[in-house]
Amino acid sequence: MIQLTEEQKKRRRSRSIAIAWALVAMAVMFFVVTIVRLGANVVNRPF
Repeated sequence: MIQLTEEQKKRRRSRSIAIAWALVAMAVMFFVVTIVRLGANVVNRPF
């Protein structure tokens, strides 16, 4: 089993946090794009 140094643990943690933030940002972007696209259709739909 590989033993990581404290520096490697810090780098791994910061890399994991960066990946998590990137995933959150992408999910928010997809949500916003979906709402914007649906919003335009909701306004134009017949009653």
